[in-house]
Amino acid sequence: MSDHFFVVTGGPGAGKTSLITELARRGFHTIPESGRAIIREEMAHGGDALPWADRLAYAERMLERDLRGYSDAQALSGPVIFDRGIPDILGYLTLCGLPVPPHVAAAAKAASYNARVFLAPYWDEIFTQDTERKQSHAEAEATCAVMRETYTALGYKITELPRADFVTRADFVCKQMAT
Repeated sequence: MSDHFFVVTGGPGAGKTSLITELARRGFHTIPESGRAIIREEMAHGGDALPWADRLAYAERMLERDLRGYSDAQALSGPVIFDRGIPDILGYLTLCGLPVPPHVAAAAKAASYNARVFLAPYWDEIFTQDTERKQSHAEAEATCAVMRETYTALGYKITELPRADFVTRADFVCKQMAT
């Protein structure tokens, strides 16, 4: 496993991106979540590789972008924090009840991250929906559970983030990365 690649995962609306933004502000290398960028692109161009249209096409686009981000991160020194990792795609397909193509499963297993994966738990008080995040509270909670199961099945150790503001969460992550 790649000791300096850290993943932050969990359900939608759990504060992952706010945490990643704070860690970037503190000088850490970060790799953004691919899902939202793909949704914006598809909506702008009338595409259907969307989680509410063609879920498999959406997953394939995420895989393509995440593999590129992972490859680009190889050139970075020091800790790199990923807003979701390649195994999240495996979890997404599982959550959707779709078959996992062999190349997606292989990519999820081949991706090497630090054994410690940070999980942003479902947090009802901060969960919101928007034009790109259409999941219900129940779907967000289920996504968190599937990501925990997916990463655990791949041999990662889950470290749950505290339900706290993003600065406190960033302090927590920094302390955990140092141990």
